[in-house]
Amino acid sequence: MVVMTAPDPTLLNKLLSDCGESIYSVERLSLALERSLWTLSVVSKEDTAIAGFVRATSDRALNANLWNLTARPGPDRDQLIRVIVYRSLALLRRDVPGCSISVSAAPYCLEALRDQGFIIDPSGIRVMGLSLTS
Repeated sequence: MVVMTAPDPTLLNKLLSDCGESIYSVERLSLALERSLWTLSVVSKEDTAIAGFVRATSDRALNANLWNLTARPGPDRDQLIRVIVYRSLALLRRDVPGCSISVSAAPYCLEALRDQGFIIDPSGIRVMGLSLTS
């Protein structure tokens, strides 16, 4: 089942951890979810756990970003990622048409992104990040 409401940050951190992704403080993750353009969760029918997730941010003019694109490990992981990417692009085309889209995703997501027309590292561009500490 696909859900468009923000998930509980503790449950989202569980999914991120299960996928080998970084987890966040509940406060920080809550703020990120609140400030997102939208969130998309795939919820398992069997155990009501979050099986897949992505959130979008945008300046609503030129840029849109997909963050935390992930799906729990298992035989349906590739299919879940494909569904999430496909639905996300449909929502972005509706909400912010014409924006360039960047994605923060794990290597297992690359095939689904390529299939939807994403160019991985065009012209040798690499993403860089800096963690600011107080």
